[in-house]
Amino acid sequence: MATAVIGSSVDIPTPDGTSDAYLVHPESPGPHPAVLVYMDAFGPRPGLKAMADRIAAAGYTVLLPNVLYRAGRAPLVELPDFIAPEQRPEIFASILPAMRQLTPEPAVRDAGAYLDWLAASPLATDGPVGITGYCMGAGLALRATAAYPDRVAAMGGFHGAHLASEAPDSPHLGAGRITAELYFGHADQDAALPPEQVDRLEKALTDAGVRHRAEVYTGARHGYTQADTASYDAEAAERHWTALLDLFGRNL
Repeated sequence: MATAVIGSSVDIPTPDGTSDAYLVHPESPGPHPAVLVYMDAFGPRPGLKAMADRIAAAGYTVLLPNVLYRAGRAPLVELPDFIAPEQRPEIFASILPAMRQLTPEPAVRDAGAYLDWLAASPLATDGPVGITGYCMGAGLALRATAAYPDRVAAMGGFHGAHLASEAPDSPHLGAGRITAELYFGHADQDAALPPEQVDRLEKALTDAGVRHRAEVYTGARHGYTQADTASYDAEAAERHWTALLDLFGRNL
């Protein structure tokens, strides 16, 4: 029987304003270990909140913030119940300015605010948290894990974008500061993370001695976990759930 969960909307104060967020936790008495979920570009919406609910049902207090809050509360644009391929260009054209505004420095400041809020919440246990991120969120998760190594025990990243580019501020360059255990589920049909970046990320983590496992999901496309998009792959998504919850179970 699935564990019942309770979800609500919360506001998280940050150094740059207020981030709206979705908070969900088991109905059973807590506190519970905390998990921070980093959104994909489409942001908090029913499909992504359902994913947060599934993590909470496994025994966690889960925070899903709108990381693009500087541009407004979620949703930033009106989204259909199912995001078809032909709708993506127009949606991304509207969201892209907000995405570009979230550079590494404010992203790391925000991560500290989210972690502080969870640490102060009576719904969350003391101790390190888990993080997971999807698409753009995988890069944000990797940055947060490197920036706050004493506070993050486990991190999962799925169909991540631009995780190991040649940019001077690429997320993989923080590998030497990471103490958490990491898991990556890459999509093998993903222009946002080509094979050379997969290899570069693997080398950075290995050279830094980071405990990690990275797998390429054959046949999966960028966004394979997102059931409200045409990229969804049910088999790959379930594989991701097994890996993610195993990761959190070992470390939280």
